[in-house]
Amino acid sequence: MRKGLLVSVAAACLLFLQFSNLNGQTVPPAKPSQNGVGDTLDNPPPLAKLSPAFKHKAIEAAMRKVGDWELERSRPYFSQDWTFAALYAGFMAAAKTLPEPQYEDAMMQLGEKFDWKLGPRLSHADDQAIGQTYLELYKDHQDPKMIAPTREQFDALMKTPDDPAKPVWWWCDALFMAPPVWARLYQATANKSYLDYMDREWWITSNLLYDPQEHLYFRDATYLHKTEANGKKLFWSRGNGWVMAGLARVLEAMPEGYPTRQKYIEQYQQMAERVAGLQGADGLWRSGLLDAGAYPLPEVSGSAFFIYSLAWGINHGLLNRSNYLPIVQKGWAGLLSHIYEDGRLGCIQPIGGAPGVFKPSSSYVYGVGAFLLAGSEVDRLAQGKAL
Repeated sequence: MRKGLLVSVAAACLLFLQFSNLNGQTVPPAKPSQNGVGDTLDNPPPLAKLSPAFKHKAIEAAMRKVGDWELERSRPYFSQDWTFAALYAGFMAAAKTLPEPQYEDAMMQLGEKFDWKLGPRLSHADDQAIGQTYLELYKDHQDPKMIAPTREQFDALMKTPDDPAKPVWWWCDALFMAPPVWARLYQATANKSYLDYMDREWWITSNLLYDPQEHLYFRDATYLHKTEANGKKLFWSRGNGWVMAGLARVLEAMPEGYPTRQKYIEQYQQMAERVAGLQGADGLWRSGLLDAGAYPLPEVSGSAFFIYSLAWGINHGLLNRSNYLPIVQKGWAGLLSHIYEDGRLGCIQPIGGAPGVFKPSSSYVYGVGAFLLAGSEVDRLAQGKAL
């Protein structure tokens, strides 16, 4: 009995060491796919050898490799959830950039599958994110049924009073999920009420979560006083990636003359400058932005959103090309170094709300969506197609 106990303890110690990094943080063991959202492999294939050349053919090859792998893997699991909604945004961007009709065809089929409805929680930003894809398809096809459920739901939401105790968008990720839908619905209908609602709620959230000194967003109010191991404030990479991508997508749909447009631009430029200064030597960002040494691996989903939004800013004349182009080029090369031979995109932190640790093979759909969005803007930048 005693010998068996000692063997069990020894085995447990070996497992702990196997899944621990040098900083004392425990890396969770591999997990199976969560309804197609993502997984981690203990024995992934070799990494791909992709060209980091800033040219259309090289960028296209990387986007197709990752996009085709993800479409085949995740298509049976498509849902209205935010995780997949971020992937759909990437597929829509890639469909036009490459171009690749199978990506848009898949998006049309999912719209029909869900009767163009948002997720089940009527006021929750996560369940509104899929509306970005519906509205983009509407822009191409002008079929009113594609946006009718969103219009009906948003019309009702605008009549609901705000709760002073809790903002509608109380966590920073929400600024990617919902505001671009409201802005695009304005764009589709010319009803300024949608944009005004979005504008009011954005700045309520910003006033709560945006740090005017650090020019970064806290994940939510529970993180306002949390710190990293080094004593610095805790700012999550993917959370700030969500916000910067949300800013880009809102500004893209917002008219030049909108009264508060300049406030969005100023916040975007402040965040861009801060994020650029935190880029790692490998071109990517760690899960915790202000304590990179505590996180050995780069985090690809947050990094991809940063590359997307920075490239977008150069393409739209909001960021200085000579200052930011090297950052984007270095970041794109960094992203490519985490693609496996079969097309799996790794080093993506699993679902969470704060910095964390993971294995190199960890792959999740929202990170692939961010990568495809980044590729679309990087390709436009490489080809000199600034807007």
